[in-house]
Amino acid sequence: MKMILLRKFRVLILLVFLVACSMHIMIDLLPKLEMQGVGGCSCAHTPSEAPRSWAKQGWPNKHTLRILQDFSNEPSASNVSSHSLEKGPAAGDKSPGFRRPEVRKRQFIHDAAVGKNTPAKGSRLAALYEHPLYKRSLPTLTDEDTLFNVNTDIRFDPVAAEQEWNGEGNPEELSPTGELTADSYPNWLRFHIGINRYELYSMHNPAIDALLKDLVHQKITSVAMKSGGTQLKLILTFQNYGQALFKPMKQTREQETPPDFFYFSDFERHNAEIAAFHLDQILGFRRVPPVAGRLVNMTKEIRDVTRDKKLWRTFFISPANNVCFYGECSYYCSTEHALCGKPDQIEGSLAAFLPDLTLAKRKTWRNPWRRSYHKRKKAEWEVDPDYCEEVKQTPPYDSGTRLLDIMDMTIFDFLMGNMDRHHYETFEKFGNETFIIHLDNGRGFGKHSHDEKSILVPLTQCCRVRKSTHLRLQLLAKEEYKLSTLVAESLLRDRLSPILIQPHLDAMDRRLRQVLQALVECIEKEGYSYVVEDDLQMSQWTEQSGPRMR
Repeated sequence: MKMILLRKFRVLILLVFLVACSMHIMIDLLPKLEMQGVGGCSCAHTPSEAPRSWAKQGWPNKHTLRILQDFSNEPSASNVSSHSLEKGPAAGDKSPGFRRPEVRKRQFIHDAAVGKNTPAKGSRLAALYEHPLYKRSLPTLTDEDTLFNVNTDIRFDPVAAEQEWNGEGNPEELSPTGELTADSYPNWLRFHIGINRYELYSMHNPAIDALLKDLVHQKITSVAMKSGGTQLKLILTFQNYGQALFKPMKQTREQETPPDFFYFSDFERHNAEIAAFHLDQILGFRRVPPVAGRLVNMTKEIRDVTRDKKLWRTFFISPANNVCFYGECSYYCSTEHALCGKPDQIEGSLAAFLPDLTLAKRKTWRNPWRRSYHKRKKAEWEVDPDYCEEVKQTPPYDSGTRLLDIMDMTIFDFLMGNMDRHHYETFEKFGNETFIIHLDNGRGFGKHSHDEKSILVPLTQCCRVRKSTHLRLQLLAKEEYKLSTLVAESLLRDRLSPILIQPHLDAMDRRLRQVLQALVECIEKEGYSYVVEDDLQMSQWTEQSGPRMR
């Protein structure tokens, strides 16, 4: 009798297990089935209608509740993200559900543009770029100096091109040989083939402005989460096959990083990515890939086009009837840190992708002045004042221009207040004789009331700088070429303007004076010829043989 009961109990347990497995399989398949049901949707609803339309499409209320319950036991944190949008839609955007919030009295760069920093005549930015320091010509480029050889490496089939990158076909764009000419390439590809040993793009490359417009206006055809990283980032694919990295808005412009936050636990800011691109241009580096701000419809341009089931399942409706999602990442991806629209419009930064790694490999280098990323331990450079002497004896910093590139990057980061520069990248084709790519600047512009002097340690320890960089910094400290005014004017071109509040602009002027003072002290201690590397009289890329003798 006991054996019969035991067998029945085992059969019952097995049945329960099978039922549970079946339910899990159905839950996993539910999003895919529902996406097939809405795949042919014209998505003509307005943002304000989005939450109600989901219910009509059969959005699984129980599934949404399950998502919320899954994260209910995670440690809660004060949600310092804010999703209020400081700028209304463009004139052509007639979405009735997106209303401009009440305008508050804030010191945005619009105020700067019409106030004391406005040039009396003409554009200060245009005048800056006409200055001789910004009109230096590059050495003659060989095949070894360009990332791609257009004549041999990049070919396109005119028949396949009928799919049309930009939605329009023009037979006149074909060369006599029947091949597409370089001018007919999509702007993202024109950006890629313009990369060379010395810079990501030239100062007056028309493809860059066109690419910035594409980032704002191109139709999004696919969305996927980017793997890795502490915070959510999305990979957007456009109709012309270009791609961009989307960082959604997490904080308003006025919110400063709390003083007790560690640099590695701070939020990444979409506006910092945008401002970093413009600052990099004004400094004359051109080492940040093009970045533009964009208002994204979370329903039509993310949820309805994504094939990423994990991302799709994290969408829900907030108690305020706004569309939200949180994705998956190492930190800050939970309902407590969800990204919510108004009701489904959210702003973010879009950074143009660099060429695919299969076509142009990049090498990742550990920053010698990398921080410890530990709450108690310090890095070696923080305790050894002679640390730079050790770096100078280590390849690739013992010859060439790599150490000078680190100094440029140090100045760039200090002006932004960016402490999160643990690695950097270069294009493998160019070896050690090339520039550093300034990627991932989202942790800049977090504090305008504090200047983090430790960011300048590489400069104060090594006392080295390019002459061209030094002269440009001195130029930007003058009233007629004031750095804050130039950045303010440049940022006005972005769709999400205003990008920075006035205190951040003022902080850059203050930090610039500190950089110049640090160089004055270096020159007094070491001598001008030791500190300032003259890259104006000779090619800065010819110093490739033998170690640096300083």
